[in-house]
Amino acid sequence: MIAPKFAKPLAWLLLAAIIFVTVSPIGLRPHTITSVNLDRALAYMAVGFAFVLAYPRHWVAVAVLLVFGALAIEFLQYLSPTRHARLHDAAVKAAGASIGVLAGLAAMKLRLLRPADGSAS
Repeated sequence: MIAPKFAKPLAWLLLAAIIFVTVSPIGLRPHTITSVNLDRALAYMAVGFAFVLAYPRHWVAVAVLLVFGALAIEFLQYLSPTRHARLHDAAVKAAGASIGVLAGLAAMKLRLLRPADGSAS
């Protein structure tokens, strides 16, 4: 599991990377072997997961802000002449963020239920 002192910087760095990739010119977008929708969903899943680990008591706020943030960040693409905002893209991002938040919650629950010494009883 990510150490608590690393969770906050990691979450914010991941969010900054997403904003950069979303708003920057299309030529700066990284190319991967997966589909664009899978890239979007995985990126937001990672951010959702990291933010829940960083702010576990505020997971509802994290979920709401990431969903609305996905819409807002997508809307920022109107500022770039080489990009275009699409509702479908925002929905994929919001779904990825939601899944990431749920995965973060599940990881926290499993960590809380596991014995402290790591041995099974």
